Amino acid sequence: MKKLALTSLLAVFAVSGAHAANVIDGNPLYMPKAGHFYSVSSLESHTGSEELKSWAMAEEFGYGITDKLAVEVATEVIDERSFDKWSWGDMSLGATFRALDLGAWKADLVGSYTVSPVWGDHEPWLDKDYTNYMWTAGVRGGYVASNWTVAAHALFTYWNLESFNWDEDGIHLLTLGLDAQYLIDSHWSLLAGVEYTGVLDNAWPDGGKPKNEGEWSAELGVNYNIDATKFVGAYVNAGMDHHGGAAADEWHVENGFGFGAKFGIDF
Repeated sequence: MKKLALTSLLAVFAVSGAHAANVIDGNPLYMPKAGHFYSVSSLESHTGSEELKSWAMAEEFGYGITDKLAVEVATEVIDERSFDKWSWGDMSLGATFRALDLGAWKADLVGSYTVSPVWGDHEPWLDKDYTNYMWTAGVRGGYVASNWTVAAHALFTYWNLESFNWDEDGIHLLTLGLDAQYLIDSHWSLLAGVEYTGVLDNAWPDGGKPKNEGEWSAELGVNYNIDATKFVGAYVNAGMDHHGGAAADEWHVENGFGFGAKFGIDF
């Protein structure tokens, strides 16, 4: 649910007058050009409880096969409890296809396969008892104007404890999100996003009841474009959740908030 060249941000326009969606400046509809690689590296921490990550280092690396098709790999390493516990978290392989490119209007088909965690808390490599496998497919699309972009996405995820176990019921998730970017000038841009992920099942595989479990998250950020193909950014995020059990009808604001920095490059 990402993907995020190459002259000044305000000098690169499509025929419609929109700024180019392949500028790697945090644009939510970013697509690398054919033959271009891109990398977005991030470092994040969290001010919440010990059950949340203390530090996380993440990397997304992709390649434009054509101007309409890109592939990417993403992963992260997570530390918890001041380095008393750490794990190699998600490993995701994905693809993005630009199905619609009508000037300012863009729409993509997206898909990915995720292993989580790859190795965590000193458990065996890809141990089926501890590893989650997720298949995701969806769409994203929006409008790219001269100094702003608005994009929405909808993703469906099938989650199971075995990679290809279609005989047993897994967990089905629906993710809906909205992202926006505003270009202040050729160097600075503001970003904002909100996302909801909910459980679609009426019961967990073990017989428990999700009772409309779900999570909201929101993020605010600011990016500085070093030059035509590089940016650094800072962001803060927060969330709230709605879990089953005795307090199933209550939403709880997440304890603390996340903050971090990013570095992106297109080459």
